[in-house]
Amino acid sequence: MAQEHVTSLASAGWFDQAVFGYYPYIALSVLAIGSVIRFDREPYTWRSGSSQLLRRKQLVLGSVLFHLGVLVIFAGHFVGLLTPILFFDAVGISHGAKQVLAIVAGGIAGVFAIAGALILLHRRVFDPRIRANSSFGDTAILALLTVQLALGLSTIPLSAQHLDGSEMVKFMAWAQSIFTFKPGAANHIAEVHWIFKTHLVLGLTILLVFPFTRLVHMLSAPVWYLNRRGWQLVRTRRNMAASKKQASSTTGGV
Repeated sequence: MAQEHVTSLASAGWFDQAVFGYYPYIALSVLAIGSVIRFDREPYTWRSGSSQLLRRKQLVLGSVLFHLGVLVIFAGHFVGLLTPILFFDAVGISHGAKQVLAIVAGGIAGVFAIAGALILLHRRVFDPRIRANSSFGDTAILALLTVQLALGLSTIPLSAQHLDGSEMVKFMAWAQSIFTFKPGAANHIAEVHWIFKTHLVLGLTILLVFPFTRLVHMLSAPVWYLNRRGWQLVRTRRNMAASKKQASSTTGGV
């Protein structure tokens, strides 16, 4: 089945080679090294910085929609791009079926995510109290994610023109070439539509700035609390009168 999609690779120009051949390694290196350095040197900034006390209902609605959609999209991209093509062939999942699943599931998740992102962005921009308590990075990364989600949804009509899954195979080959350090990764996507390329570039840029934003909380889970000993501070009113009397007599005797 994989043989059906083996085509001659286009030769990537210098721009495509720089952006899709070298830039991914720069972005991933900054992501890994920057995250470790921030966690080590600025652990108290390793949080999402919630504005829950301000307009909580809108936050809950936007946050639930956004996180639900993004988690599905992230899982779909991770599994879809990095699972070896031979595995899908071995289990009998055609590239066409995988493409249709990606369009339907990704489209629904994308609508949820962008609806939540717009709600959260509206809070950040149009509520004076929240805007005053937000940094430039908070608003900027949310705006970038919203644009990225819009680009992702805009690729659906293009993907619908290739229901045989041929375009998806190109992106799988590119991503797997990057992670396995195979040369010529950029050649796989040299001829894809510019919307796909813009989507990839912005995605890599989000990974690049990831360690310097509130997104770092995605890498943490409070698992250490599962094995943490609990401490309880107990205050009692027993013998309070006697303690006060003893304290006053001691003071009076000085």
